[in-house]
Amino acid sequence: MAESEQDLTDDSPSGDAEVLFEDAQGLLKNVEEHFDQEEDMRPESSPPGEIQFSFEPENATENESVPEDTEELTTNNVIVNEGRVNEPSDSTELQDGVVFEGLESISAAGQSSFPSADSKTHSVEGKMSDNDFGEQLKIEEQIGNVQAGVSAPAPTDDWLPSVPQNFSEIDSISTSQSTGQKDDQGMVSHEADGQMRIVSAPARLHPDAAFCVPNALINDMCSCAYPLAEQEPSLVETAVCDTVFEENAYIKQNSLNLVWSFGINHDTPVYALHIDNRRLILYASSHTAVMNNFSITRQHLLQGHCSPLSCIAVSGNRRWVATADQSPESLVIVWDTFSGIPVQTLFDCHTEGGVGAMAMTQDAKYLATVGTGTVQRVCIWDWTSEAKGPLCSVDLSPAFSLQTFVLFNPEDNTELLSNSKTEVVFYTWKDNQLEFASPILTDQTFNKIVGLYSQSVFHLTPSQVLSATSAGNLVIWDTVQTPQIQSDAVKSYKKKALKLMNLQSDSITVVTVSDRYIVTCDVKGCIKFYDEQLCLLNWYSNFNLGPISSISFSSQPASKADGKTSYPSESNINAQQFIVRNFVVATVDATVAHVTGDGCKLEVLLQEHGAAVHAIACHPARPFICMGSYCGLLKIWNYEKKEPFCSRLFGTGNYIQCVTYNEAGSLLGVGLTDGCVHILDALSLNDECPEPFQYARDAVTQIAFSHDSSYLATIDSKTTVTVFLFREKSWNYLGRQNAHFKPIQSFIFGIYLDSNQPRLLSLGEDRVLVEYDLTHSTEGDVRILSSERIEQSAVPTCMAWYPPISKESFIITANNQYKLKLYNATTKMCRKTVLGPIYGSPVRKIEVLPFSKDSDVKKCYLAYITDDKVGLQTLPLDGNPHKSCAVICHGTRVSNIACSYDGSYIFTAGGDDCTVHMWKVDLTAHEAVTALGGEDLIPFYGLLEGGRDGELFREMENYFYYSQLRFQHISTMETREVSTHIPLQEIPFVIRALGFYPTEKEIEDMLNEVKFSKYVETGRYVTDIGLGEFIKLYINHRPAFGITASELQHTFDVLGYDNENGEKAINLGELLQLLQNGGECMAEEEVAECLSTLLGLNPEGGSSELISFDATNARALLAQQLPQEITSKLFINEILGFPQNSTCVEETTIPAAAST
Repeated sequence: MAESEQDLTDDSPSGDAEVLFEDAQGLLKNVEEHFDQEEDMRPESSPPGEIQFSFEPENATENESVPEDTEELTTNNVIVNEGRVNEPSDSTELQDGVVFEGLESISAAGQSSFPSADSKTHSVEGKMSDNDFGEQLKIEEQIGNVQAGVSAPAPTDDWLPSVPQNFSEIDSISTSQSTGQKDDQGMVSHEADGQMRIVSAPARLHPDAAFCVPNALINDMCSCAYPLAEQEPSLVETAVCDTVFEENAYIKQNSLNLVWSFGINHDTPVYALHIDNRRLILYASSHTAVMNNFSITRQHLLQGHCSPLSCIAVSGNRRWVATADQSPESLVIVWDTFSGIPVQTLFDCHTEGGVGAMAMTQDAKYLATVGTGTVQRVCIWDWTSEAKGPLCSVDLSPAFSLQTFVLFNPEDNTELLSNSKTEVVFYTWKDNQLEFASPILTDQTFNKIVGLYSQSVFHLTPSQVLSATSAGNLVIWDTVQTPQIQSDAVKSYKKKALKLMNLQSDSITVVTVSDRYIVTCDVKGCIKFYDEQLCLLNWYSNFNLGPISSISFSSQPASKADGKTSYPSESNINAQQFIVRNFVVATVDATVAHVTGDGCKLEVLLQEHGAAVHAIACHPARPFICMGSYCGLLKIWNYEKKEPFCSRLFGTGNYIQCVTYNEAGSLLGVGLTDGCVHILDALSLNDECPEPFQYARDAVTQIAFSHDSSYLATIDSKTTVTVFLFREKSWNYLGRQNAHFKPIQSFIFGIYLDSNQPRLLSLGEDRVLVEYDLTHSTEGDVRILSSERIEQSAVPTCMAWYPPISKESFIITANNQYKLKLYNATTKMCRKTVLGPIYGSPVRKIEVLPFSKDSDVKKCYLAYITDDKVGLQTLPLDGNPHKSCAVICHGTRVSNIACSYDGSYIFTAGGDDCTVHMWKVDLTAHEAVTALGGEDLIPFYGLLEGGRDGELFREMENYFYYSQLRFQHISTMETREVSTHIPLQEIPFVIRALGFYPTEKEIEDMLNEVKFSKYVETGRYVTDIGLGEFIKLYINHRPAFGITASELQHTFDVLGYDNENGEKAINLGELLQLLQNGGECMAEEEVAECLSTLLGLNPEGGSSELISFDATNARALLAQQLPQEITSKLFINEILGFPQNSTCVEETTIPAAAST
């Protein structure tokens, strides 16, 4: 095929190309006339030959039974001709490489030939003799063994192949006028004005016709004939097959750059993108499409989706790739695989449920998508045009089951099919009208079990379709026609089941067509090849593969059979060499293998995790990443060389939940979901203990070694910590401790400052930080050293040791209110609170990025994950939002994070998407982004409503200076001292005046934060605060999003009851009792003052700062104004005074800093 793609104008006289028109318009007109003449001269296609079902027992092998031919239905009204399926007809054959008389090919060097007045052409360089073409086509005939009698579809207005607009790079275009005559060698000869052309058939054997586009050809010719202003060619136009894998082809300069993807979406197909025998495949990995070149061990990642990829489609020549997801945005992106650049994006294709199935035509011009909504919509897209929306679409009735597979007819873009497990739907579209029909086939139709449909494919016979089922059957569909109806009047989408062929007993998962073969794959990993009469030719059953989910053949034809090749023999009486292209198979257990047709060589390309991946850990001194999954596979990769180092497969049912290395890197701890704990050698993965430990009944969720590897601790999915001790050269059980009443979120080993003894701390959802006394613990008795509640309302999510960038030792925690907090490691006092990263969800886990001893210890970095993102945070913490960045790392929820030993890479595990992504850390880019945010207070001004010139900042200044007057007494007659600072005791008053009402515990944390901010350096307390530091304090402590009505409603849901109207309510007496006795208790006078002020009963708006509130008549007044039953709506709208639309049903945000 490589030679057949060259120029076919061998019989043209040599010479340079001539430009026969002086202007581009003349050339355009002449070419269009040739197109019109050609369309008028095309004869109508004759009825295609149909399949004759004849099976000879002597052609079947001993291992394969003859397919059972069930009886025909007398009601089918389908004529089965005696002629074979590929018998020649008189219709004109539409071939790739055949366009029109008078148009010659354009060489890769840019030289072209143009039609002359007498329809003779001027040849271009790179000629090839007719004998050379004849020899090449003989080779193709031996490979394909397909006769050229099958007629092409009747021409329509848009029957010509096309390519994306703006892609003027045309590789090979050959032209001739066909008369459809066949020579004695089985080749189709085309005569045009006395010239002879030799072209092989059929079209599906050729590279994609996307480069034979009249419009693109005209534009390219016009640009040659009449040079316009020179424009720099785009990367898509200049790209070749290896461009995407060139070194530094596209340099990414982000803080975090995805550089490698481990794992595969096993429910999406894998495609072979082989070019010149390169082992290049395409598959989905979470929300990213991966082009993996195994010949050079390099990946190119197609990033653009935010949700997991649901389907992938490729063109016939494998240059154009479309990816789609099932997100609410229902995004479809078309990529150029030569350059790796997205060339088109379709937004909101199927807003209800996303895209469930997708297909691309052979010439890459059209896309078909099927939605996953309750009412499935099937759409046809001309993605090469600028038009918005699909060309045509149709809604399937909810009675149809979910369509999971769609496919275009490779010979006719206007025909396509889709199938679910219970029905097959056939479509045809013309003039923006999409029609469909779904024939009914039940077990009673042929008195045989049909089974569930898996995939369907268009048969080599144009009108027939094959559908594979779970019962090992092939359903043969054919167009319904009668002798009274003319062939051109038959609606191709109206088909009926013609035969039900039982090929095997095992379920068929894949059916496709390659060259002259019909290929099936099944649940036992067997691959079978049939001819067009469904006679078995060859099969592969010794590959030891699991259930096959997809198969993809190379776009390049198989090599010619000769004495050096080792093709197997066909399993029939002729025993000819079985010539098949190289192909790639993928299984449901995430294994991808490459099969070389010459010699039947199997090479496993990928053997990834077929179940959820939650367990990852990096070696502390070597470039190793350890991954464990629910399929029981424990695998260690060398992430620098991108090759597996070793692996171990635990038994069935042993789901790996967590792994960890010890500090020396010699041991590996593994926790399973059944409570087992394995301690392995880190290199050989052999057990260090004779038997695994199993003291927990629930899954081991976290595991860690102490710094000296003397202790190993685990956490189960309940609330228990289990500790193991290494003594006398063996690991022994120390004890268990249930110190939390809610699940433990995080635990860490540390070192005491005054000794080298390890310490262990745990933090749970109960907001309690527990430290264990390992020194005085005995076997069966793990003691608790301290237990302190560190949060009031927020729920902690994770914790870690703060790096030694200050003289004080801290523990850093994150909570679900988007705050990061520092606690003194000894006193457990909250020393600092800052606004954490806000990227859709709170921080779930944090890891301090390792740094070398030679690096600057005054600045470190924190890696973190949220629900679906991975980020980088600069330390020390100050609340500057520009010091944090994040990117989407997995389409669904990310479950774990690990950092390489040198801090160069971050790894994220996607959990249920079965993938692990490797991110390159670029600290230079991160610091550049941080610098763009400004210095000093500039980043914090942007967090104030209105900024530096806003009303909130002006109020803050006014309150700040009024506080100085208040502190020096309003009525004093002495000289006042005006400064830029206020005393610490004034902070609560200014904070509340700005509309933020913290609790007493939060006020205490604020004051301690300022008071001890310089104590370690100076040994003195800070007694005042300036305006700049006050702004930071206010921004970091106030709620990130204010208070929402749903949060207030949740309070009533927990404390209240359902009244007679179905509303949540609280009794007035119970409410007053809760305010005085629960949480931070309020005195009776405080309750009376607050409620009377909120209700507007105090004419002065409350008590003066200088006068105490008189609560004498407050009780009677409140009883008179408030009902005995307080509903959520009454409390929110009437007592608190928020707008009526701020109901508990809506997610209305109540500002944290309302102006006063």
